[in-house]
Parts: sequence; C-alpha cells; structure tokens
Amino acid sequence: MLTSHIQPAAAKAPTSGIISVVNYGRDRQGLIPLWAGEGDLPTPDFISEAAAKGLRDGETFYTWQRGIPDLREALARYYQRHFGKAFPADEFIVTSSGMHAIQLAIQLVAGGGDDLVYLSPAWPNFAGAATVAGANPIPVPLTLSGNGWTMDIERLEDSITPKTRAIFLNSPCNPTGWTADLATLQSVLDLARRKGLWIIADEIYSLFYYDGTRAPSFLDIMAPEDRILFVNTFSKNWAMTGWRIGWLRVHPSLNPTLENLIQYSTSGVAQFLQRGAVAALDLGDDFIVSQVERAHQARDLVCRIVGASGRARFAVPQGAFYLFFSVDGLDDSMAAAVEIIDKANVGLAPGTAFGAGGDGYLRLCFHRRLDQVEEASMRVAQWLESR
Repeated sequence: MLTSHIQPAAAKAPTSGIISVVNYGRDRQGLIPLWAGEGDLPTPDFISEAAAKGLRDGETFYTWQRGIPDLREALARYYQRHFGKAFPADEFIVTSSGMHAIQLAIQLVAGGGDDLVYLSPAWPNFAGAATVAGANPIPVPLTLSGNGWTMDIERLEDSITPKTRAIFLNSPCNPTGWTADLATLQSVLDLARRKGLWIIADEIYSLFYYDGTRAPSFLDIMAPEDRILFVNTFSKNWAMTGWRIGWLRVHPSLNPTLENLIQYSTSGVAQFLQRGAVAALDLGDDFIVSQVERAHQARDLVCRIVGASGRARFAVPQGAFYLFFSVDGLDDSMAAAVEIIDKANVGLAPGTAFGAGGDGYLRLCFHRRLDQVEEASMRVAQWLESR
C-alpha cells in the first residue's frame, strides 16, 4: 500500500472530529449548522469591494512575501486603536490564514522530537499542526469548577521537560470560552522567561469578550525582547473565514527567517485579497462591535435555554462564541453529535474533537442570527430532556 511509504509525521495527522460530523450532516434540509467556528453573515461589501477593485486594477502579480506595506501599516493602526500600543509596521507578517500563522510559528521554534505544551480542551488544529511538524503536543487540562474554567500554573510547569520549546496559549479560548486574566498571563510569562521558552499567543478572539472592550493580552505585560509570537486571523472579526488571510506579530529581528518560510510555503498572499484586509482593518470597527453585541445576546440566550434543561453542565463563556457543555451520562460525544443531527437537525461539534478533557462534551457555536440560535437551543434542550 502506498500509505506504508509516506512520512510517519504525515501519517499521524489526526482526522478532524469536527469535519467528520460536518460531512455526515452537511446536506440535511433544515439543519441549523452550529458545528464550525464561523458566523452566518457573508463578508461585508466594503471589504469585498476593496478586494474586487484590487483585482480590477490588475493586482494579480507576485507581491511582498511578508505582506504589502499598506496592510502592515493598517495592522499597526489596528493595534494602536484596540491595544493602545504603537508598533512599527515591520513587526507584522501577513500569512495565508491564521492556520498558516500557527504553522509558521511552530516551524520557527520547534522541530522533530520537541515538545509543545498547550491547554486542553483546545481547538484541535494546533496539536495537529505540531504533530505534522514532527513535534509532540502535550496537553495540560483546564479544570472546570463552580468558578468556571481555571488554569493551574503548577500543573503547567510540571508538564515542562528539557524537550519543551514553547507554550501555546489561546485566550479567549476555543472551545471553552475561558479567558486568562492579567495575573494568569503574567504567571505564564514568568514561567516562560524562567524556563527559556517561547510563547505562541493565539488571541484571535480578543474582541469577542463579554466583560470589557477586549480581553487581557500578553501585549499588556510583555517586554520588547520577550519570546512571544502572536498568531491571528481576519476570519472571525470581519466574517472572512473563506478568505484565508492571517498575520503574525513578532519581533522585527525574526522577519527575514519568516519571510523565507513564507517563500517556501505559500510565497505570499494575493495582493488584491490584501486590499480587502486593509479595508477590514481601517473601516471595520463598527462591524466588529455589532457582531460582538449580537454574540453577547446569543450567548445569554443559549445559556438560558440549554441550562434550563437541567441536563447540561457548563461555565458561561467569558469570551469567543462557543458554549462547551457536558451532558449527564454521555459516554460518546461523537455518537451524540450524530444523534443530534438525526433527531434535532442541529449540527454540533463533538467534545472529543478537542482532545484531553473533551469527553462527554459538545460544542455549540452561537455566532449566528438570534432566531436561529433560539430555535437550535430549543431543539438541543428537547434532545437533552429526552435522554
């Protein structure tokens, strides 16, 4: 068989439990799809028109590997507005999606046999990307209690070995909604400094935060020379999941190496698409506010309806746009997700897709129209009550 001759790291690439469920229920009539991490709105016209203009203007040639200057300057303006930090444009690298940004960050700091530590339950793609790179993703479980999800810094430190190269931290977190406060971020940064580790900071949901204007960030506490790689994407804030554009914010000394890695992976993002990204950053703040307000209302709605069933256990998410809930007596979340498609016509993601700590859980993305969220929540609640 041909598969016996491929590279072991490629063979170990895990199958996505989310995609498995999507493929099972993709064409169901009347199904409400809450399985993927995206909203229901198409990209706003002011973004699409900017990209279309770039296409009409002939911006279809090879371009800057690290991103056109206009886009990197727009990223600097975005951080000035939302984080109060004045970064030069050369601290930003444009990537072909947030996933690509994560892959580049892993390639930059880890290789075959190295360990990468991350908090779990977690979005599965980081662990998958680490595995494909030949590294070992090491999960450190979050704990759910009456006070919500929490991170144990001692447990995190105990997971670190001489082979560990980096800590991956996603806050606000997909799927739990857990959001690290400044004290927690400081403890992680202190640990990384003490052990000589990198931090890969996934803060893509920073503005989808329900206790303030944005979530706490490593940017609030770091020094310029700290080993932190910020990975991000245009997907969530501006309804651009299908565009596949992301970015890294890094120390400028890393730019030549990252430019080389881009050259030997994608060779850069299409220039006309980058024009749309510039428009998103410069003109999209009001759109973000409206999306966060709607997600906040949807969060409260789904927590009330699903919680009223008395059969679900969860912490109200502080950020992102997912409800991650456990179900009494649930042994097989993949089978449950399939059953919910068949009986409730709602698409949810199985908790096992999110690794260690996900057994017995389901994830519901509530970033959609409120009437759809309400209907889906009622269907899920009825399924829960019927078990």
